[in-house]
Amino acid sequence: MIKVTFPDGAVREYQPGTSAMDVAKSISEGLARKVLAANVNGEVWDATRPIYNDTTLKLITWDDKDGKATFWHSSAHLMAEAVEALYPGVKFWVGPSLETGGFYYDIDFGGKQVTEEDLRKLEAKMAELAKQNNPYIRKEISKADAVKYFEDKSDEYKLDLLSNLQDGGITFYTQGGFTDLCRGPHIPQTGLIKAIRLTNIAGAYWKGDEKNKQLTRLYGVSFPNQKELDEYLHMLEEAKKRDHRKLGKELGIYTTNDDIGQGLILWMPNGTVIIEELEKLAKETEEDAGYKRVVTPHIAKENLYITSGHLPYYADSMFPPMEMDGEKYYLKSMNCPHHHKIFDAEPKSYRQMPYRIAEYGTCYRYEQSGELFGLMRVRCLHMNDAHIYCTKEQFAQEFRAVNDMYQKYFKIFGIEKYVMRLSLHDPEKLGQKYVNEPELWLETEAMVRNVLIESNIPFVEVKGEGAFYGPKIDVQIWSAIGREFTLATNQVDFAQPRRFNLSFTNQNNEPEIPLIIHRAPLGTHERFIGFLLEHYAGRFPLWLAPLQVKVLPISDKFFPYSEELVKKLKKAGIRAEIDDRNEKIGKKIRDTELMKVPYMLVIGEKEVNENKVAIRRHGKGDSGVKTVEDFIADAVAEIQEKRNEE
Repeated sequence: MIKVTFPDGAVREYQPGTSAMDVAKSISEGLARKVLAANVNGEVWDATRPIYNDTTLKLITWDDKDGKATFWHSSAHLMAEAVEALYPGVKFWVGPSLETGGFYYDIDFGGKQVTEEDLRKLEAKMAELAKQNNPYIRKEISKADAVKYFEDKSDEYKLDLLSNLQDGGITFYTQGGFTDLCRGPHIPQTGLIKAIRLTNIAGAYWKGDEKNKQLTRLYGVSFPNQKELDEYLHMLEEAKKRDHRKLGKELGIYTTNDDIGQGLILWMPNGTVIIEELEKLAKETEEDAGYKRVVTPHIAKENLYITSGHLPYYADSMFPPMEMDGEKYYLKSMNCPHHHKIFDAEPKSYRQMPYRIAEYGTCYRYEQSGELFGLMRVRCLHMNDAHIYCTKEQFAQEFRAVNDMYQKYFKIFGIEKYVMRLSLHDPEKLGQKYVNEPELWLETEAMVRNVLIESNIPFVEVKGEGAFYGPKIDVQIWSAIGREFTLATNQVDFAQPRRFNLSFTNQNNEPEIPLIIHRAPLGTHERFIGFLLEHYAGRFPLWLAPLQVKVLPISDKFFPYSEELVKKLKKAGIRAEIDDRNEKIGKKIRDTELMKVPYMLVIGEKEVNENKVAIRRHGKGDSGVKTVEDFIADAVAEIQEKRNEE
């Protein structure tokens, strides 16, 4: 018999070869109908895969993140089966699930152009195949047999994948008439897929390299019922209206230019105002929290990143080096090594701990061209970075204070749904992907976990996603329409203090190695402003709006009063402009609405005679009449309180 330990600590015994699905059926048939996969000893498995040894087991359903990922990956295989049925001879590269929802497959159609009409045909075929309720069958196969299988099909794409795999870890999956090289896992059978929509067609270079052949990428999404698909499609329509790339252009926030380069953002005047307001908020918050500000250069010698460990672990994400005076220099891809040198520039005693330094640092990361996406994936980024050097005794308080800072920002920006994802190491990859310090990994992971539990902060644990130098928290937030974003990370570092020989003098007058907390509550300007554009649909709250007030004179005879009004507004710290075009007031209002300016002040003869303003609020229309002084006082209060308009 084997012992199966459940998440609540309960233990049951089963025959060797029992599957997670068998376990679910032994509990209830209703539960078994919901099971999509299983977490077996920390690894996601097929629910139908036999278990032969004692194990910890968690049954995974649609409500789990891993359940959705398994469902969508299985749907990608169903799409591939439909493609192969309608277009014999096609070849497939990879078909993963997407963290943002849904799946895709990169396909070589042999030159055929795929259209929207083709997508609808494929959807119908997928629905037909799903109703066959075919099981997803896992088969372990030798490398030699796998190679022969794909050589017979003249499939260079799968042969390339196989070239990097070793015997003993290769599996095929088959459902219906489709077989593919895949490590899985998959849902039990195709009939669980009840609602399907293929959403997009795009080009994608093989392996993300523009030097390679361009494949066709088909995107799709699927759900266990039609209702959830309908809700998702409604969210997609709303997301199109809120697309940060569309709004960024319409509102004059940012632009890009081929002469500058891909992934390199040019911030327009309106975007620069938002940047400056965010930096002002961060600086005020960090000053109150005891941070000192620093500035570091954009390049450094190769040896700095060898010492930090970034070059061995992170080289693929760094720009190639520049050679000067016989030495290699790299564009800065992270601020931390520079900050460590600042910490080490002067001796530190325990009286100066914790030592907190902050910088809105500019970093450069070489994202593959196929991965670049508006403001979300860029090659130059401005990071709300800081590093806290502290003792073990100070760690819990400092880590909690960082999380408190996150929650303060959530309240300011109206972020109601969030979760902290505690990313842990993978013991099997120590010395490869992670620093080989097993005891320190377990100790620091426990320290972070305890702070989260004691602070009553919602979190989930994810194995194998930690930074190479320690555990981290990825901060997941949801926009106003329910789309998930990764905002920033909060990381613990026990490796770099040793690499840089960092120390402080403790109370016993002895050198002691500090712990380091890496934190960036507002992430980068690029990603955060991209999120805010969607979250607010371009309707920024008054304090953050690039232009806060537009003064609209009904005719040119009211220009002098309007110009004086703008001067008063600016003197009060309000960003204001006058619309002095020779246009009718209706057009001025419509144009200002399109630019999503929070307040319009309409000026006519009555307003001039009574020293008042007629107020219009964006999206709400007429908001009454006030004296100039009262409007300014109310607007200043709204700005200072950083209100989110209800």
